Amino acid sequence: MALELEWNNKDPFYDRDLNNFRLLFDLQVIDVGIIITRCSELQNVFNALGKGSSYGNSTTHMGKLLPRIRGGSGGGCPIAVFGISHKLYVEDVPISGQE
Repeated sequence: MALELEWNNKDPFYDRDLNNFRLLFDLQVIDVGIIITRCSELQNVFNALGKGSSYGNSTTHMGKLLPRIRGGSGGGCPIAVFGISHKLYVEDVPISGQE
């Protein structure tokens, strides 16, 4: 298995990841590639927090990844994708020692 975590990189990094998965799969080094990234909808949370300008449309998010996978960029390598969504955001979580 190969694992990539893409968080706020430029979206061409997905091309690199998918190509690496394809090559490693073809060499029979891995059986599956896994990518963890943010869901596109998470941009709304960043905007609400005043951090939206740090996370733009040209950075890595699900909307940039799925068309690449559907287009066959991973070759024959099975790919599992996990998207971090707004449902995982919890406001005002106390930091240890500051409750």
